[in-house]
Amino acid sequence: MLTLVAPPNAGAFSVNLREVFASVGARGKESRKLDAGEGAATDVILEADDLVALRAALEAPMAGQQLDWCLQPLEGRKKRLLIADMDSTIINVECLDELADFAGLKAEISAITERAMRGELAFEGALRERVAMLKGLPVTALQQAYDERVRLNPGARTLVRTMAASGARCVLVSGGFSFFTSRVAQAALFQAHRGNTLGEANGLLTGAVGEPILGREAKLEALLEEADARQLPLSATLAIGDGANDLAMIEVAGLGVAYRAKPIVAAQADARVDHTDLTTLLYFQGYSAEAFVTD
Repeated sequence: MLTLVAPPNAGAFSVNLREVFASVGARGKESRKLDAGEGAATDVILEADDLVALRAALEAPMAGQQLDWCLQPLEGRKKRLLIADMDSTIINVECLDELADFAGLKAEISAITERAMRGELAFEGALRERVAMLKGLPVTALQQAYDERVRLNPGARTLVRTMAASGARCVLVSGGFSFFTSRVAQAALFQAHRGNTLGEANGLLTGAVGEPILGREAKLEALLEEADARQLPLSATLAIGDGANDLAMIEVAGLGVAYRAKPIVAAQADARVDHTDLTTLLYFQGYSAEAFVTD
């Protein structure tokens, strides 16, 4: 199954899919629209013996198109477990960077964040370094940052509500902080959340982060634990994130998706969302727009 999702007012689609399919011995059998609105979401049912070769053949021609796409087996495409990163995936900001702004250190801390998300620094050490720089920041800055800076990314709530209504388990797993994951989980209606904790004393941040730190391996463990608790095969799981600390869970999930991701993540994911919103993950699973659960 090849799913194509374009944003509203996207440019003309200029790839001759029949030629691409034929180059690797595949054949398009049938297409069907998933969205009758301004955007365009289409499933193309294929006969193909080698999905790896077909995906490789699609990469270059699709790179110049203003759309997101996913190639996967038809069987089992609707997932029963969603594990989602929070910062810059479900929400619009990196919460730690926004806290740094209140401390007058956003440029310095954001630079470390960027390097960590690109995989240039070990996540755990980079987190300890950044949190230490916030020592003495009033705890009240956390709520202020949430109220003034944090917003759900487009489609986040619809993604979670629709999957949950279909019986899926939806879990928010972040290398950020439980102060934010608890609030974001409630706003987007995730059923559970995991995050790190910040040390506090006398109304101020101590500059310490709770151990053990929830990082790359802990996110993978969350995926494996949640799947095992529900006796789900990994093929029934969906993971999405943007940074290097999301890579392990993205690689193991049945469908691993990179959202506006760093190059190291985009290169390893099964699919990418670069042009559209988070409801694209629903289209990838075969939901039609009419099946979306919206506010």
